[in-house]
Formats: sequence, C-alpha cells, structure tokens
Amino acid sequence: MIDLIGKLVEVGSGDITYVGRLVEINENEIYLESESSGWIVVPTDMIAFVRELQ
Repeated sequence: MIDLIGKLVEVGSGDITYVGRLVEINENEIYLESESSGWIVVPTDMIAFVRELQ
C-alpha cells in the first residue's frame, strides 16, 4: 500500500467507503485527505480494502 501514497484511493470499512488522497499509513491507522470531508483517519483493523481510483 505504500505505493498508493499521494494517489486518490477508495477505502472500504464495513458499510462505509471513504474516498480521498492517501497521505500516510502506519500499523494502526490510514490517513486520507478528502476535498469534501477534510482529514479522514481509519483504523487499519477496520479496513476491508484499499484501491486506487482511476
């Protein structure tokens, strides 16, 4: 997932899908910057998928 840093991604977590630019990922959290929602922080243990948007 490190190769996705700086790219626009979609992150699935339960019934919620987040869209934003991947800023950072560590062993505990993933950080997205979204134009509409600002900063989004998702715990890594809640993530179902991360994929790049085209």
